[in-house]
Amino acid sequence: MLDFATRSARITLNFMLRGTVVRKTLFALGLLLYNAFLYNAFAAAATKPNLVLVTLDSTRADRMGFLGAKGPITPNLDRLATESLVFEHAYAQAPGTVVSHASILSGAYPQSTSMSEIGGTLPTSLPYLPDLLKAQGYRTAAFVGSIQLDPRNGLAQGFDRGFQTYDAGFRPFIPGDARPPVTARSASQVVANALAWMTRNPQGPTFVWIHLSDPRTPSTSYNAAITAADAAIGKLMAALKQQKLYANTAILVAADHGESLGAHGEDTHGIFLYDETIHVPLLLKVPETQTGAKRVSAKVRLVDVAPTLLEVAAIPVPSQMQGQSLLRIAKSSSSADQPVYSRSDLPSRGFGWSALESWRAGKYLYIRAPKPELYDLTADPGATRSLAQSSKATLDTMAGQLENFDRRFTGDAGKSSNTQLNSAEMQKLASLGYVGLQKSSGAGTALTGTDPKDKIATANKVTEAALAVERGKAGSAVTTLQTIISADPNLYLAQYAMGVSLAQKAQFADAVKYLHRAVELQPDSAWAHFWIGSSLLKTGDFKTAAVHLEIAAGRLAQFSSAHFALAEAYQKLGRPEDAKKERAKGK
Repeated sequence: MLDFATRSARITLNFMLRGTVVRKTLFALGLLLYNAFLYNAFAAAATKPNLVLVTLDSTRADRMGFLGAKGPITPNLDRLATESLVFEHAYAQAPGTVVSHASILSGAYPQSTSMSEIGGTLPTSLPYLPDLLKAQGYRTAAFVGSIQLDPRNGLAQGFDRGFQTYDAGFRPFIPGDARPPVTARSASQVVANALAWMTRNPQGPTFVWIHLSDPRTPSTSYNAAITAADAAIGKLMAALKQQKLYANTAILVAADHGESLGAHGEDTHGIFLYDETIHVPLLLKVPETQTGAKRVSAKVRLVDVAPTLLEVAAIPVPSQMQGQSLLRIAKSSSSADQPVYSRSDLPSRGFGWSALESWRAGKYLYIRAPKPELYDLTADPGATRSLAQSSKATLDTMAGQLENFDRRFTGDAGKSSNTQLNSAEMQKLASLGYVGLQKSSGAGTALTGTDPKDKIATANKVTEAALAVERGKAGSAVTTLQTIISADPNLYLAQYAMGVSLAQKAQFADAVKYLHRAVELQPDSAWAHFWIGSSLLKTGDFKTAAVHLEIAAGRLAQFSSAHFALAEAYQKLGRPEDAKKERAKGK
């Protein structure tokens, strides 16, 4: 007979063994459930489609083969169109790169994005496509071909929100920097950079934005530049197929705006709202398990792009987004045709003229301006014969619809953004003798000021000169700008371009005179403050330079040269600690 101690030990051991079995069983069950959870999570991630957004700069719809162009201009896009939803009547909300891309990526109209072609910052309160996708597990990357869309060194402040990689790295002309500016990158290089990133990051899901700017760069042939962009898209498609990613990837291709090419007297873009600059190509290749190929005749808009990509990814569309999914439009009947709104603030912001707004409804195009225009695009697709005088009833109806649309945005312009001067900035400028800056620096209405139609020749000359200055070719711009400024000293863009061109030529004292006037005309222009501050540094006026550079560095938070220039001003003023802080911000 076992003693009490022995029996107790055996009972304890028995319970321990049984406990071990239970624990092992529970552990195995838990491990099985955990593995099942991981499998489901990975399976869900694997089934989430990759998203590729390709935006073509300054590309007209009538240059696409799949939209009726003659000749082999876009063979790769034509092939992609055969398996895509093709939107035959897609329209931009603005004829400029920065403003239009803000609408593409946010699903919001220009009144809500508060961006302009002379700069600005995308409001952090605005829902933003890459931010939303990143929050849902997408790896996000951007590859852009123009300095305009560089968040650090260009005009696209805030565009990098939500992007884990933002490949820009352009270099504007900087006073004292002997290196030549880098303001553009070829389509082939942009796509090569994107593919290198995709190869290094093979696990899905991913969202990649690729911006191709070849049609915007100087070229002997506009069509040849579009063909170069098309060839780069062909390489992208081939690589996706080679990596077995094509079937589960949604590809949306759209132009940000078109190009006038002399139509209505406009050489390039940015001013007018006719079809040459507003009608854009737009196609969507969805994953194989979703909607098939189809041509859609209903009017659609670039504000519809962000909601569309969210729906493709099965992610809820925020109520603040003002567009709607193109998938839903494609599934609807032709009665889904909707009016389209566009606006151009460059005439106001860049020249002090009237802004322009347009409203496309049914067969009509209405342009709100000091001299209103109305066109029947069915009978007059080139918009050459205005019916504003002969069709008053239709004009009034279209004008009323546009007015009702505008009321939706009352109070939106400038909200949650830094487009207008704050009180501290106003005080700083007042200390320098700037007066009369209390008025709003935002865009004017489309009913006041000079009608841009009457000044398009001037706009062409100033735009050409400004582009030359952007590319570091100041010599060819100075003579043209001097003539224009002599005739009209109230053109911000002319004064700014002249000041920058003189700074590029190291004529800093002369540059300050023009940049001072530029600040008077557009006191919220961060780049005007940077250039006048940098020029004042060279003249030895460190105190005044510091004031302008403080404003510039505050508004261009990621632009290292602004912080370094301000640090230099502080150092010269005997403020070494402040200089140290600014240098740290610039790193």
